[in-house]
Amino acid sequence: MAEDYYSILGVAKTATVDDIKKAYRKLALKYHPDRNPGSKDAEDKFKNISEAYAVLSDTEKRQEYDNFGSQAFGQRFSQEDIFRNVDLNDILRDLGFGGSGGGGGGDFSRLFRGGGNRRRSPFGNSAGGEYFSAGSGYNHIPRRGNDLEYTLTISLDDAYSGAEKRVTLKKGDTAEEISIKIPKGINSGQKMRLTGKGLQGIDGGSSGDLFIVITIAHHAIFEREKNDLSINKTISFSGAALGTTIDVETIGGETKRLKIPAGTQNNTKIRMKGYGMPQFKKSGKGDQYVKINVSVPKKLTKKQIDIIKKLAEENL
Repeated sequence: MAEDYYSILGVAKTATVDDIKKAYRKLALKYHPDRNPGSKDAEDKFKNISEAYAVLSDTEKRQEYDNFGSQAFGQRFSQEDIFRNVDLNDILRDLGFGGSGGGGGGDFSRLFRGGGNRRRSPFGNSAGGEYFSAGSGYNHIPRRGNDLEYTLTISLDDAYSGAEKRVTLKKGDTAEEISIKIPKGINSGQKMRLTGKGLQGIDGGSSGDLFIVITIAHHAIFEREKNDLSINKTISFSGAALGTTIDVETIGGETKRLKIPAGTQNNTKIRMKGYGMPQFKKSGKGDQYVKINVSVPKKLTKKQIDIIKKLAEENL
């Protein structure tokens, strides 16, 4: 129900339980079907005030309602939930409607008598009747099911090539296996929406959606920044000074020969254009950067020491 329960009863949000009960008694006297025979408008208002009272007179339900708001509350809670453990018998009987014999002519349940399939009334026996007609329409307001969220961890290779994952999702007492197609280039924190894979709707309402939150596991070699990748490579001092070539892995599985120019400094980054991650739902790829670390040996042989001393004499 989109209309605010407090407005329906005409009370403030700070109203006490006694205030709420007093307001309901006043409105029940006004709109009860026994006072308004044949009036569909009065019947609807009586249902609405009873629903509002069922929620606001219960501490837990009222707190949920205040937290979620009327629309979200209506999506989360069925009529059975709303009227569970609510006893209107004392109030209605005190007002002169119904009777202790359970067949009270003016009780609320009389609104739902009829043929066809019958389900248990959300009032139970408290309103004087045990069942209401499933064809009455009162408990058959279509409500959309709740959305669900699932965190899925994938590898960087999965994000590069795309993949298909199967996960088992628990929905109440049942488990459903769902296939998820991972698009190329997806990044950590991105969400994928699977329409209709959330919780089932109520009374014919559509199912909610399932949101897959992607997390990418740490890679042993590559670091990612958006669509670019970086990899660390260590070369010798002589290789940095004179130039050299090294083998560099790529995320696509290739190994490329990379030329290191003479005089390369420590922490230099060399760009490998187009060897990064695919752009998400676009053409093209990012780049791969090779970070060069120049190794300084901790131990030297006597021959190496003599050579380095000679280099030092040459200001190298």
